[in-house]
Order: sequence, then C-alpha cells, then structure tokens
Amino acid sequence: MHLAYPAVLAALLFCTGLYGVLARRNAILVLMSVELMLNAVNLNLVAFDVWLRDTLHAGQALTLFVITVAAAEIGIGLAIVLLVFRRRGDSGIDRLRDTAEPPDPRPGGAPDGAGTPADEPRHGGPRTPVRKAGTTA
Repeated sequence: MHLAYPAVLAALLFCTGLYGVLARRNAILVLMSVELMLNAVNLNLVAFDVWLRDTLHAGQALTLFVITVAAAEIGIGLAIVLLVFRRRGDSGIDRLRDTAEPPDPRPGGAPDGAGTPADEPRHGGPRTPVRKAGTTA
C-alpha cells in the first residue's frame, strides 16, 4: 500500500477542518470541523501503523484513544452549545464572549480564588440582622 494516498487524504481532511474552525461562526459547525481534524489524525495514525508494520499496533491503539477523547469532547461541547442556545436563542460563537463574568467593580478587584465575603450577602441586597426568638432590639 502506498503511504501517499492516505496521507494526502488526511491532509485534505485536516485542511477542510481547519478552514471550518477558522471561517465558521456556528458552534455546531466548528465542533464538526474539529471532528474532521481529529479523523484526519486518526487516518494518519492507522496508515503509518500499517506502513511500518508495527507488531504492537500502537497507531491503532492511539486511534482508539483519540476516538474516545473525541466522543467525550463532542458530548461536552454539544451540552454547552445547547445550554447557550436555550438561554440566548442563538448558537453563534461571536456572542459567547458575552457569557464571561464581568470584572469586579471594587477598586483593585478581588484576588483570584476569593469568594464572596461573609459580611456581604450572595444575592446582592442589603443584609438584615437576624434576631433570635424572644429578644427585643
């Protein structure tokens, strides 16, 4: 078997997927393009495994691993896309930047990993003191 045929096909698949990632604005089409790129890599792994006549079949084993990772990636990616579509009614990736958290309005900002301080309520309203039963203020 000539190695050039699967290598050229894999290069075409990879270039098509790369064009889809760079040019598309729909999140589902971007995920499909990433899958095309991963399939091009899988084709190269299997072709080189056959061409080198590897007794361990490492290329085929790595291909199974890549397929597993791709399945997990597409599952999580579609879940995120569906969540964004349900909230916004659009799955365009240009508007995904709007989902980021706004910067902290306090001067200097909060340090990384700092949570909500205990004296500030989580809902944003004024905190009212809690009175115990049977006491007067």
